[in-house]
Amino acid sequence: MSVVHDLVADMSAEAASLDDLVAGLDATGWATPTPAEGWTIAHQIGHLWWTDRMATLSATDPSGFDDMLVVAANDPATFVDAGAAEAAQIAPADLLARWREGRAAVAEALVSVPDGTKLAWFGPPMSAASMATARIMETWAHGLDVADTLGVRRLPTARLRNVAHIGVRTRDFAYILNGRTPPTTPLRVELTAPDGATWEWGPADADNRVIGSAEDFCRLVTQRRAAADLDLAISGADAVEWSQIAQCFAGAPGTGRAPLGADSTAGQR
Repeated sequence: MSVVHDLVADMSAEAASLDDLVAGLDATGWATPTPAEGWTIAHQIGHLWWTDRMATLSATDPSGFDDMLVVAANDPATFVDAGAAEAAQIAPADLLARWREGRAAVAEALVSVPDGTKLAWFGPPMSAASMATARIMETWAHGLDVADTLGVRRLPTARLRNVAHIGVRTRDFAYILNGRTPPTTPLRVELTAPDGATWEWGPADADNRVIGSAEDFCRLVTQRRAAADLDLAISGADAVEWSQIAQCFAGAPGTGRAPLGADSTAGQR
C-alpha cells in the first residue's frame, strides 16, 4: 500500500472511532454544548462533514474549490462557523448519514489524486498525503471535544503520530499566522507514544526542546489544552514562545483554551 492509502486508512479509522461515540446519541445528546464556545456535538460533526466536503471538492473540482476560497476571503471570520451552524440544524440521523457519506467520498478522492499534485486549501496547498494527515488531525481534535463533553476517555492510538507530525511541521505556519517571524533555531521534539516508544523530530542537540506525552503534545498543537495543563517539558525561549501559539489547523489564529484552573475552558473550535 502507498503512503496515501495508509494515511487514508488511519483517517477512516479515526472517524469510525468518533462515530462510535455519537451514533447512539438521541437528539438531546446531539444538542449538548461542547468545550468549543457556541458549538454542540451536532456542530462538531457538522463541521467535520463540511470540511470533508471541502477536501473532496479540492481533490476533484479545483475550480469549484477556488470559488469557495473567494467566499472564505469575503467572510474570513465566520464562514467556517456558518457551515457548522447550518449543518447543526439537520436532523441527527440525517447528519450522521451525510457525514458517513462524506468520509467515504474524501477517502476515495484522496487515493485517486495523482502523485505530485498539490491540493488548494484554506491554508497552504498540500499533497494528498498531507490532506489526509490534516483530516486525521481535525477529526481527532473534534473527537476530543466530543469525548470531553460525554465524559469519555478514549484510549490514544498510534494514529496520534500523524497529529504530532503535522504539529511539528506547522511551526513556521503558526508564527506567520500570528504576524510573527518564524525563528531560525532548530527545535527538538521527543514524545512518548501510546505504546511507550519514542517519536522524534529535530536535532538531538537543539537547545529548544519539547519533551513529554505524545497525546498531550497533540492537545497542544490542536489548541485543545493550555500548555500549563500538559505533561510537557518545554525549554528554550523559542520553544516556550511557540507553545503559546502552536496551531496545526488552517484559518484565523486560534484563541486556544484557558487553563483548567481558570473560569472557562471554552475557546478554539
